[in-house]
Amino acid sequence: MKPSLLDFTQKELLSQIKPSFRVKQIFGWLYHNYAQSFDEMKNIPKVLKDELAEKFIVTPLKIIKKEESSDGTIKYLFELQDGKTVEAVWLKMKEEITDEEGNITQESKYTICVSTQVGCKVGCAFCLTAKGGFTRDLTAGEIVAQVVNLKRDNNHKHNRMINIVYMGMGEPLDNLDNLAKAIEIFKDEEGLCISGKRQTVSTSGLSNKIDKLGELDLGVHIAISLHAVDDKLRTELIPMNKAHNIASIIEAVKRFPIDTRKRVMFEYLVIKNKNDDLLSAKKLVKLLSGIKAKVNLIYFNPYPGTEYERPNKADMIAFQEYLVNHGLLCTIRDSKGIDISAACGQLKEKTQNELK
Repeated sequence: MKPSLLDFTQKELLSQIKPSFRVKQIFGWLYHNYAQSFDEMKNIPKVLKDELAEKFIVTPLKIIKKEESSDGTIKYLFELQDGKTVEAVWLKMKEEITDEEGNITQESKYTICVSTQVGCKVGCAFCLTAKGGFTRDLTAGEIVAQVVNLKRDNNHKHNRMINIVYMGMGEPLDNLDNLAKAIEIFKDEEGLCISGKRQTVSTSGLSNKIDKLGELDLGVHIAISLHAVDDKLRTELIPMNKAHNIASIIEAVKRFPIDTRKRVMFEYLVIKNKNDDLLSAKKLVKLLSGIKAKVNLIYFNPYPGTEYERPNKADMIAFQEYLVNHGLLCTIRDSKGIDISAACGQLKEKTQNELK
């Protein structure tokens, strides 16, 4: 398969494309105009476009299906060059606000949730993606292309702010090299100019890779998918916990470089009768003592065939209140796209079943 232009940093393209001013033009077509083909690059000479087409493709994936929720969430299914599929989600986080005269006082704000692998090695018991096993890592260009395609599909101008969360299919730190390159491409000031502080890497807890990400000093936020307060339950939910237990994760987090004004996010997927009791809340307060932390409580989003259940709202609120009353910043994540296949792996699974 040919590499995509989206696989390369601007510096790398400068070493492959001459004259150099053409690289800036091409970069503009890729990240300001979201070009999907060489034909769209109007000010690039045909001779150069033909030369580029022999070596590269523009985008390594295409949208093959999408579902839109009543809350504005859009779930996308992409097909890659080899026929494999991955998902990404367009999330509306804040609505546009206008004054009485119709002037916009606050623009709507969006977050894109992207995948980093086809499938996943971690094998979380509650995750639909895990049921399909692991196929391969995504290239940097395949990670980047998800954001470019979603911005294009939603007419989102290149210079409008967007947040990226690496919380889709796959374990981001299991694909650290390509992840790090994608982060750098996103940060390019002549491209999408998405700073590190607007990018959050969510990990199931590869403690050694947390250290490696910290050493790269990319300026990104980190989110830990904790989900349990003792190793017995966490190993049931996340078998990888046998190799990277809670204690090793907490120590790696303490070593991770963060902006002193920011907090480490701990994601806690709340499952009815598993981890939604106040004893668990008490243990969580003790576990995160000494860490500048924020806890994000997440409703489990059921899918067909799962043995786990969505928690009661009253139990979620009681859990949150206990944490807040004991000094932890805690939010309950709004359930986005609950009326569509928004949970990780759902749209892929649904599409495969429809084709059978």
